[in-house]
Amino acid sequence: MLKILQFLTLFLVYRCCCAAPDEPVRAFIIPHSHMDVGWVYTIQESMHAYAANVYTSVTEELSRDKRRKFIAVEQEFFRLWWDTVRQLVKEGRLEFILGGQVMHDEAVTDLDDQILQMTEGHGFLYETFGVRPRFSWHVDPFGASATTPVLFALAGFHAHLISRVDYDLKDRLQRTKGLQFVWRGSPSLRDQQQEIFTHVMDQFSYCSPSHLAFSNSSGFYWNGVALFPDPPTDGVYPNMSLPITKETVHAYAQTLAENIKQRGAWFRTNHGCDKQFYNASVQFSNMDPLMDYINQNSKEFGVTVEYATLGEYFLAVHQSELSWDVRGSDDFLPYSTEQFQAWTGFYASRNVLKGLARRASAQLRAAETLFARYRVSFPDGPVQHHDGITGTESPNVADMYTEHLRQAATGVEEVVAALFLLPHRGGLGPPDRPAPRLRRSEGSNEALMEQHVIVYNPLAWNITTVVNVTVTFPMATVFDDNGQPVAAQIQRSAQSNVTYDLFVVVTLGGLQHREYLIRLSGTPCAAKTSCGATYAAEAVAFPTRVPGSRGRRETGRRLLPVLNDCYTLMLDLDTNLLHSITDRLEKRTVHVSQEFWEYRANGDVKVGPISDNYIFTVVEPAARAYRAVRMEILPGRVVTEVVEQSYTLGPLQLNTEVVLRTATDLRSGETLYTDDNGYQMMRRDHRETSTPWCDDQSRLVLLSDRAHGVSSQASGELEVMLHRRLWNNLPWNRDYNLTLNDTSVVQPTMWLAMGSLRRSARLHQRGAVELQNRPLVIPVDQPSPGPGGRGNPYVRWSSPLTSTCSASASPGPAGLRAAEPDYDRVLLRIMHLFEEGEDPELSRPVSIDLKEVLSGLGVVRAVEERSLTGTWDVEALDRWTWNTHTGSADEGRRCGPLTAAFNVTICPKEIRTFFVHFSTAHP
Repeated sequence: MLKILQFLTLFLVYRCCCAAPDEPVRAFIIPHSHMDVGWVYTIQESMHAYAANVYTSVTEELSRDKRRKFIAVEQEFFRLWWDTVRQLVKEGRLEFILGGQVMHDEAVTDLDDQILQMTEGHGFLYETFGVRPRFSWHVDPFGASATTPVLFALAGFHAHLISRVDYDLKDRLQRTKGLQFVWRGSPSLRDQQQEIFTHVMDQFSYCSPSHLAFSNSSGFYWNGVALFPDPPTDGVYPNMSLPITKETVHAYAQTLAENIKQRGAWFRTNHGCDKQFYNASVQFSNMDPLMDYINQNSKEFGVTVEYATLGEYFLAVHQSELSWDVRGSDDFLPYSTEQFQAWTGFYASRNVLKGLARRASAQLRAAETLFARYRVSFPDGPVQHHDGITGTESPNVADMYTEHLRQAATGVEEVVAALFLLPHRGGLGPPDRPAPRLRRSEGSNEALMEQHVIVYNPLAWNITTVVNVTVTFPMATVFDDNGQPVAAQIQRSAQSNVTYDLFVVVTLGGLQHREYLIRLSGTPCAAKTSCGATYAAEAVAFPTRVPGSRGRRETGRRLLPVLNDCYTLMLDLDTNLLHSITDRLEKRTVHVSQEFWEYRANGDVKVGPISDNYIFTVVEPAARAYRAVRMEILPGRVVTEVVEQSYTLGPLQLNTEVVLRTATDLRSGETLYTDDNGYQMMRRDHRETSTPWCDDQSRLVLLSDRAHGVSSQASGELEVMLHRRLWNNLPWNRDYNLTLNDTSVVQPTMWLAMGSLRRSARLHQRGAVELQNRPLVIPVDQPSPGPGGRGNPYVRWSSPLTSTCSASASPGPAGLRAAEPDYDRVLLRIMHLFEEGEDPELSRPVSIDLKEVLSGLGVVRAVEERSLTGTWDVEALDRWTWNTHTGSADEGRRCGPLTAAFNVTICPKEIRTFFVHFSTAHP
C-alpha cells in the first residue's frame, strides 16, 4: 500500500505530573490529513481525486458536532478551497498548523526558499482569516535540520513537532523519555527568541495501529485507499476498515487504549496517516461512537479521549511547568529507517529539477529587489515540498514542477525586462536616450552589428565577476555605459559549433544595473591576440590518456601549470587529471585529484537492499566512471578567487550512481563540514571515527549551484553525488512509477576554493550566496546594424543593501478580502552571513543606518520590525517560555533594537525582518 494512504489520526497522551496513580490517562485525539503536494500525482489530479473532498467533508462533519476538531497542515490544496471555513476558524475548531504553502523538505532546500514559501502561506492566512500559525507540524520531511527550529521560532511559533529521525536514535529517545526537549538550533544566536519546544513523534509516527484482523486488516482507516484518477461514485473505497458496531467496538477500543498507554510510557507527560478525511463523514461517524465507548468505560481502559487541536495539546504540555533538556545545534540528518536503509539517495535524485528550482528562485529574488510583484500561482513554493525538490515524486509530477518553474522563469524575465525597458511612470530611468550610431570597422566598410544587454547585480554588495553572453559572431568588443571598453574574452561555445561564448568582466555595485554595448563583427581576431579589450582565446588540445596506461611511478613527472593571480593548478600530462593546487597568496600547495566514479545499484529486492528515489545503498565498491580523459585548455585573461567547474553527465546506464571524488593530502580524518540549508555549517564526523582530525592550516571548499549528497570515505577525501538513474522491482515503487528511471543530462556547476581557515570562511560564506545569485543578463534587443533609436529608459543606481526586499501587501487582516499591494512599503529582511567566532572581523555585529542604506530606493519615513514572515509586530509577539534544566537562554533582547533614527545592529546569524515605508515617490 502506498505510504501516504495509511494513516488516520494521531493521539497524544498526557498525564498531569501531580495526578493520582489510579487516575486515567488523558489522551488527545488529533484528526488530521497528510496530503503530499505533488508526489505520485499532480496537484490537479490529487484535488480531483480526494483533496478537495477532504476539506468539503471535514467542514461538513465539524459543523454537525461541536466536539469534533481538525488540523490542516499544508496550504497549497487549501488555497484552492477555503470559502466555507471562516466560521470554524473563528471558533477555534479548525486550526491552521505550520501555515507554509507546503511542509518543506529540510535536507536539500535553501534557506531563502523556505522563508519565501512560509511567507506566502502565512500572508494568505493572515489576509484571509486574520490568523497566524503558532505551531509546526513537520512530520514527513526526511530528517530534521537545525535551521528549521530557528526559522519557526523567528516566525513566532510556540512549539515544533517532528517525526522522521534516525531509527536507533528514536529508540534511545523513547527508552530515556527524551522525545521532548527545548531546541536551540543556532550556536551563534544568544537571544531567547530562537529556542523552541520540540516534540519528536514516537515509533508509530503520525499513525495508529493497522493490519488488525478484526478490522478487515486495515486498522482504524475507515476511509480506505484513495482512488485515482476519479473518486468512486458510490463513496466506497478499497480497503475500508470494518465500521464501528456493537460487535466490533470493544476490540477497537481495547486496541486503541493499549496503544495509547504503550505510547504514553515513552513521554514525560503521559499523554493518521496520508490522504485521510477525504470522506470525513465516514471517519467521524466511526470515531464518535468509539470515543464515546472508551470514555464510558474509562475505568476499564484507563484512558479518556477527546478531540483536540495541536495547540490544545501543546498548551497542556506547557501548563505542566516541567523542566526540559536542551538540545543544541545538532540536527537529525541524515535519516535512516533501519540498518542499510539510509535516506541519502534523494540528495541526488532528479538533479535537473534541483538546479532549475535554485535558478528560478534566484531570478524571483532578483525581480523582488526590483520591486516586482510576481504572481504566477506562486510557482516556487510547491516545489519545496518534501516530495518535490527531493526528487522522490513520480515522473508526471516532476514534469509538472519543471513546467511551472520554466513558466515562472519566463514570467520573471518579462517582468524584469519591463522594469528596465518600458517608459512608464515609476520606472527605473528616463523615458528615452540617444539612439546608437551605425559603426564601421576601422580600415573597412564592414558594418558593425550592435547589441545591448543590461546586467543587474541582485546582491547587496559590490561585485566584480564574469558574465557569459552567447553570440553568433566570431568577434565582439564591449563598452560600458560611459563608453569605456570592457575586458572580455571570446571563444568557441562549449555547447554549440555555431555560437561563441563572450565572457565579459563586469563591476557592479550592490543592487546596481549597468548597460553594455556589444559591437559584433564577422571578422575574427587572430587567435591568442587582442582586438581592443577583447582577447580571442583558442583551445590547446592534448593527447587522450587512458587510466592505468602508465604506472604510478611515471605519473606526476610531467606537470603543466595553469595559473591566475590566486591559484596555480598543476595538471598531470600523463593522466590529464588535476595534480595539485597552490594557493599563491599563502604559498601552500595541496595535492588534489578529481575523478568520476560510479556505484552500481541493486534493483532486485530478492538479491538484497536496493537503491531508490529515497535510499542510497552500496552493494559493491565504486569503479572509475570513465575510459579515457581528453584535455583541452583555453588560456584566457579572466581572474577569479575560485575555480569554476561545470560538468555534463548523462544519460546514465540503468542502476548507476555517479559521484565526483576529490582526494587531497589534507588531514581531515573523515570529517567534513556541510551547510544546513545555506544557513550554518554542520560538522559531520564519520560514525566509526572516535578522534576526528582537522587540518590546522588549509581548507578545501566546494560550493554548488544545487543540492548534492556528500560524504568523506577517507581522510582528505570528499565525494559528491552528481546524478543517478535507477530501476527496481519493489512493488510499491513499481506500481506508482517511483523507480527513478531518469534519462536526463545534468549540468551542475561547482566552485572550488582553497585557503587558510580564516580566508576560506570568507570565501565560502559570500561565495555560496554569489553562486546562487549570479547577475541577471537581460538582452534588450537583437543584433542590428543601427541607426534606429529604441527609446529604452536607463539609469544607473546602486545601494549597498545587505538584504532581500519585496513589495508587500497591507499589514493587517483584510477583513476577509485580498489585500492590495502597497508599493510604498517594502518587506526588508537582513541576515548576518557569518557565525559567531568564524572570522575575527566579519563575525562582529554590524550597525546599519537604514535611512542611508536605502536612500537609493527612496525616502524612508517609517520602519517597523516584524516576525520572520512579516505577520507579527515583534513588540506584540509573545512566545511561550519553557523551563530547562540548564536555565534560561540569554534573556537579552535582539542584538540591537531599532532606534528612532532607523539604526539597527545585526549580530552573527541574526535574521531580522522589517516593514520599510517610503514617502510616495510618484504622487
